[in-house]
Amino acid sequence: MATAEVPRQYVPLTCHGHSRPVPHISFSPLEKDGSYYLISACKDGNPMLRDGQTGDWIGTFIGHKGAVWQARLSPDASTAATASADFTAKIWDTHSGELLFTLQHDHIVRAVVYAPDNSDLIATGGMEKKLRIFDLAEMKPKSNAESTTNGNNAESVIVPSTIPASSGFEIGAGVHTASIKFVVWTKDPRILITASDNTLRWFDVPTKSVVKQEVLDGEIGSCEFCALAQEHTSKGDVGGGLPVLAVAAGKSIYFWGGLRAMDELKRTKMSYKVASVAVDPKGRKIIVGEDIPATWARVYRWDDDTEIDIHKGHHGPVWSVAFSPDGKLYATGSEDGTIKMWKNCEGFYGLWRGGANGAAEKNSEDVS
Repeated sequence: MATAEVPRQYVPLTCHGHSRPVPHISFSPLEKDGSYYLISACKDGNPMLRDGQTGDWIGTFIGHKGAVWQARLSPDASTAATASADFTAKIWDTHSGELLFTLQHDHIVRAVVYAPDNSDLIATGGMEKKLRIFDLAEMKPKSNAESTTNGNNAESVIVPSTIPASSGFEIGAGVHTASIKFVVWTKDPRILITASDNTLRWFDVPTKSVVKQEVLDGEIGSCEFCALAQEHTSKGDVGGGLPVLAVAAGKSIYFWGGLRAMDELKRTKMSYKVASVAVDPKGRKIIVGEDIPATWARVYRWDDDTEIDIHKGHHGPVWSVAFSPDGKLYATGSEDGTIKMWKNCEGFYGLWRGGANGAAEKNSEDVS
């Protein structure tokens, strides 16, 4: 007797290591060899770097004295930026783990982002209600020569630079009336987007002015670009191959596209409060993390909003969803302190194994 085809289920990889909620996760761009990295922010104050395909732990950036709200990797993956409740944003060397810069603010820093193609430009936002841009190329940390025990050779030791927030270039002074929770830098480097309370604002950097504003259904829970590496994009993707801005607010999800992310693609009202959202442009799927008290992530088809899967692995709300740059997996970060990685392709990938019939198997359920 013929049976209806059921969507194949893959057991997620669970990444442990954090001791408190994970409010934000993000992937690096695709490296030349096809590899990439995953970085996670955590309220335990210890952001972690992992192999993006397997979830294997690479290192922890030690130095914050408060919860870390956001963490991102630079376009060339050579540095990482973290935003913290200790009134700082910090820039780290991803190879050595060394601290390079401390951007000293006067209140909690909630948001940090790199320019799309420039690893030296950083924007921050937070409880100060100020959007600032920092040019790290003008603030390179000093290095001191340190002699070895025999005194013959000298090693160069990085001395981290502390930079006052006032050294940054402020955009839109006095515009924000609430904390800036997210900052997005569009493909057009002249346009920055902020998420504050229930309002999205598009800023023109040269004029420092708001050029577009959208008031949403409720307080914004997530506001992120969803973008595949260029070699994995096509005109048939959602957004036509350009990054898609995905926003969760109240009980609604929103999507914008175009070079400046100003063209509304879709908005959908849900039956529940949403905490986070991301879109798979090529697979045309939407992942929605439910807000308190729920613990599920729901999967929908982009074209008709049909629910096609429910992920029930977490034990707390899903605060962040991110797709890998090749689109072959996505990760969820939760209140329960774990990150889960979900397979988004057929056959062998990362730690997942595909059997003779592509059976849902993997080498290991948990990643330390």
